[in-house]
Amino acid sequence: MAPDGYYIGLMSGTSMDSIDAALVEIGAGKTRLLQAISHSWPQALEARLRSLASSEACTLRELGELDHLCGHEFAHAALKLVDACGLDTGRIRAIGSHGQTIHHHPRPPAPFTLQIGDPNIIAEKTGITVVADFRRRDMAAGGQGAPLVPAFHQAVFQHPAKNRVILNIGGIANITMLPASGQHSTGFDTGPGNCLMDLWCARKRGRPYDNNGDWAARGNPDDELVRALSDDSYFQLPPPKSTGTEYFGGEWLDRKLKAHPGLSDEDVQASLLAFTASTISQAIERWAPAAEEVLVCGGGVHNQALLNKLSRLISPIPVRSTGDIAGGLDPDWVEAAAFAWLARQALEGIPGNLPSVTGAQHPVILGGIYPARNNNNY
Repeated sequence: MAPDGYYIGLMSGTSMDSIDAALVEIGAGKTRLLQAISHSWPQALEARLRSLASSEACTLRELGELDHLCGHEFAHAALKLVDACGLDTGRIRAIGSHGQTIHHHPRPPAPFTLQIGDPNIIAEKTGITVVADFRRRDMAAGGQGAPLVPAFHQAVFQHPAKNRVILNIGGIANITMLPASGQHSTGFDTGPGNCLMDLWCARKRGRPYDNNGDWAARGNPDDELVRALSDDSYFQLPPPKSTGTEYFGGEWLDRKLKAHPGLSDEDVQASLLAFTASTISQAIERWAPAAEEVLVCGGGVHNQALLNKLSRLISPIPVRSTGDIAGGLDPDWVEAAAFAWLARQALEGIPGNLPSVTGAQHPVILGGIYPARNNNNY
């Protein structure tokens, strides 16, 4: 059995709002979240990252600089967490760093995914072994490289007698279907989560997100626009499938809006919320018809208007937070905790992907290992 220990997970998702850092204790068949913090990106660096992610062109120098700067910020986040919890770095076995996704292109003929944030810098600055570059081994085995958190969902949230769906609403939304009694788990990206609503809010209100969905709640969704948004081939694809904001981004939204002029800004926001809830609910209804409850994590858990809309669409299936169940986890830190868990899987030589989710030909060990300076953690 793998030794008990402390692990740190670092995660910055497609929303690019901050780096989540979670300290997790794993052992005796349990995963316990001990402490977590959110580390904001420096404003200038965040702007550069968003610009790079929304473009398909950059210089090698720009990419290299951002990889370097992100590595330092991930290291700062880890050290800030260590300071907050008062734990000596020598007691932390590893950091699992997801990195910052810049582009995710899982389709042939040359699928690839790119996350930056140099793990060498993180290992050097923290003195802790780092596991990083989790997605590309799954892609090398024929998978989509995403989503990866369903294996963690299965380990932590599967119920012996209840069919569950774990819904993660980040920039992109994904679901994990967890049948009762340890049966085969599956999952996939449903499409946009917060990304389009955040984008529109930033454009029209100068704010990074629509707090609680209050702005959308003041508008009226336009049925024709919702149908136009839903009319995309991605939603017809069967799983396994994954996507990102490089697809569902500003250009995609502008093409859709061009044919629907004259709507107020808040009506567009209401339509984006209705579209997001609709695509999630349709994914659950089609691919998880036996679901008995939906547990939500990620930033979208704070958008009450979105959760209310989703609840109405999938009623009578209850919708609640992953923190509201026995042995649950705070919904804000589930993804960061997942990459702590994936780091442990890698150090123990245990596969971290679910081929039924990613489409990989077989299970694989995920991530490259970057030993600590003193090599005591690995």
